[in-house]
Amino acid sequence: MNEVLAFATVILPIVTAVVEAVKRGLHLDTRYAPLLSIILGIAIGVLAYPFTDFGLVERLWAGALAGLGAMGLFDLGQKIKHTLL
Repeated sequence: MNEVLAFATVILPIVTAVVEAVKRGLHLDTRYAPLLSIILGIAIGVLAYPFTDFGLVERLWAGALAGLGAMGLFDLGQKIKHTLL
């Protein structure tokens, strides 16, 4: 389980960056960002098979956790941004 969490930690910033790029590039409404984050997290977890020896299930879990983490990181950043401004 520790390895899955470590892998999720590695792909979390990638998911956050891709979600932000998609939001800005496609002018996506922010209310769809959490769903996009989870979907992209799972997709990136699946596509990371050349970089890890985890099975598919572990990569799916790590991707989902990274998507959830990226969603929380995004919400935290939005709260800090609104607090500072």
